[in-house]
Amino acid sequence: MAARLRLAIAQINLLVGDVPGNVERVIRAAAEARRVHADAAIFPELTLTGYPPEDLLLRHHLYDQVQAGLDRLGREVRGIDLIVGYPRRIDGRVFNAVSVVRDGTLVATYHKHLLPNYSVFDEKRYFEAGSEPCVVEIAGVPVGLTVCEDVWQPQPVRLTAQAGARLIVTVNASPYHMEKGREREQIMAARAHENRLPALYANLVGGQDELVFDGDSFVVDATGAVVQRCPAFEAGLFAVDFHVDGNAVVPVAQQLPAALSVEQEVYRALVLGVRDYVEKNRFPGVAIGLSGGIDSALTLCIAVDALGAERVETLMMPSRFTASMSLEDAAVMAKMLGVRHTVIPIEPMVEAFNAALREEFRGRARDVTEENIQARIRGSLLMAISNKTGRLVLTTGNKSEMAVGYATLYGDMAGGYAAIKDVFKTLVYRLAEYRNRIAPVIPLRIIERPPSAELAADQRDSDRLPPYEVLDPILESYVEHDRSPQDIIAAGFEAATVARVVAMVDHNEYKRRQAAPGVRITRRAFGRDRRYPITSGYREM
Repeated sequence: MAARLRLAIAQINLLVGDVPGNVERVIRAAAEARRVHADAAIFPELTLTGYPPEDLLLRHHLYDQVQAGLDRLGREVRGIDLIVGYPRRIDGRVFNAVSVVRDGTLVATYHKHLLPNYSVFDEKRYFEAGSEPCVVEIAGVPVGLTVCEDVWQPQPVRLTAQAGARLIVTVNASPYHMEKGREREQIMAARAHENRLPALYANLVGGQDELVFDGDSFVVDATGAVVQRCPAFEAGLFAVDFHVDGNAVVPVAQQLPAALSVEQEVYRALVLGVRDYVEKNRFPGVAIGLSGGIDSALTLCIAVDALGAERVETLMMPSRFTASMSLEDAAVMAKMLGVRHTVIPIEPMVEAFNAALREEFRGRARDVTEENIQARIRGSLLMAISNKTGRLVLTTGNKSEMAVGYATLYGDMAGGYAAIKDVFKTLVYRLAEYRNRIAPVIPLRIIERPPSAELAADQRDSDRLPPYEVLDPILESYVEHDRSPQDIIAAGFEAATVARVVAMVDHNEYKRRQAAPGVRITRRAFGRDRRYPITSGYREM
């Protein structure tokens, strides 16, 4: 048996559906792995199609492309084993598979046992479950293969250990949410400890629509201790060495990167999600309505960090309710970040709308309708710029607003991607303060002033909503943890406030269904995670 085993974790960024391009990425990574004398290169789950391919898996031609990709890997990659994932079709049945490709031959294949069908996952829609373990010798070491969900329950790894594996390798496309890295390490520690085997966890990195994959691949020893961790939110190839002595396979410990704070990891996830959505969909840049408020300020920072200032354009659209400090702070921030900044006053357009509607509205008091007209004018201007320039409009609404419907349909909700859609307002402030610690680009007045939509005189968010420090914990309990209103009240929140918030959440599903996709950073985001009917008679209070 070999005295040393070197594996290379290919923590790469793939493009869903781009099978030829993904094959090319594998070939480049394999060449790099050969240069560092790795015995095998390990790639993420469903390497060739990217993850999640969703209903592309229903397209018959996809499997022809996958087979062509496997054939190309067999022809062009020699001298190193490839552990690659792909959808495998056999007699009309489709499996989430991972194979070892060695000098043109598929020497072993494993079919994923456990198919997740919760949260953002719906693999039972596409795949059938495997049941057999797979152990293959790599440089003389019996390596057991598993795929993602298989390590979250004991049985698949136990079967693999019983089949003779001395090292567990799991390939993954595990999307990020806050604290997900800690959960993965705890799960892998449990599997390693149960079977007294070291384990390697290779994860995908990159953004795919609403999902962000953080990489954060790692290795645990037979006791479950983490001995190597790859950088989070960064693509790269990372070599892992193992000492081999008889049946004992011992990973060589490396210095672990510093742990990220919640603010650091969330901010990096938002930047990666925006960058990949823009890049993979080939937009030349983005346009943002910069209001002088905290949400658009944070969105601007994310956009510049993701794409560079030259690809970001801001538009300030003041009305008679816009405070002078909003105009000033927006201009200062745009200048500090070096983005193109345009000011288009909307008051003449507001007056034209009101004049056109005067007869229709006669005898009716002024209300939120007139406020929404301002927001919809701004949305129309931003979309006109998008149409003319090709730039993607980034909406600036946060999760607190989306939850309770404190947003204007076809107004500030108009746009192509929602950078902070899954970020509660209280976290928005923490992220703004974190970004200012890197470089002070958000004027302090934006952070310190009371939040306002500035659609009416002396308007404050607190006029219509509970304080965010009260609202956000209620929303987190109700939306993310499915706690009942009674349980939330029992936790110490005022009954009337809870009832009001729950009613707003339930009533505004129709708005959220029409919202732009956005980066998912919590364990339960609006969209893929939370699928409530718009038309429903169900009530909890």
